Amino acid sequence: MTDRTGIFAGEDPFALARNWLAEAQASEPNDPDAIALATVDASGLPNARMVLLKEIEDAAFVFYTNYESRKAEEIEAAGAAAFVMHWKSLRRQIRARGPVTRVEGPQADAYFASRSLQSRLGAWASRQSRPLASRIALVAEVAKVTARLGTNPPRPPFWGGYRLVPLEIEFWADGPFRLHDRFRWSRSEPSAPWTVARLNP
Repeated sequence: MTDRTGIFAGEDPFALARNWLAEAQASEPNDPDAIALATVDASGLPNARMVLLKEIEDAAFVFYTNYESRKAEEIEAAGAAAFVMHWKSLRRQIRARGPVTRVEGPQADAYFASRSLQSRLGAWASRQSRPLASRIALVAEVAKVTARLGTNPPRPPFWGGYRLVPLEIEFWADGPFRLHDRFRWSRSEPSAPWTVARLNP
């Protein structure tokens, strides 16, 4: 048994993550749903970048991107990823890692349609992670896309979501004198039960 009380209490790590995110949405000045997503390339060299977490499902974390981006290429090759979500205002963070699969079809279509028109047109115009001659060239491409697709562009075939189903989730909260609280939820596979352990700071 672990002594999980207060902000760590509960038997569902996804409900706990949603609770922490809801608290951060009230206190974090910018992008409380930002995560530092980590992937690894074919040579084993890691990459990290900030993306926005768009949904905490009952058993997974969902984010969206261009399937032709470097992050997507690395996710597709490895089939797994990791992220950390850190809130300075709360002095807390969540880390997760596990296998990743695509989110497509109606769920991805609905999220794409919920984005601003400018963001949807930008998704069509940007060849994410590829070299770009200039900002003017990008703006010109947005204009071409706007003329071609109008005010209700569909989701591009090269754009969609990813669902990370964690094998590990760690909840961390700052403590006095660097005596932080850390609890790691772990399991051997997505269908296995969770084991929770308190970790040294």
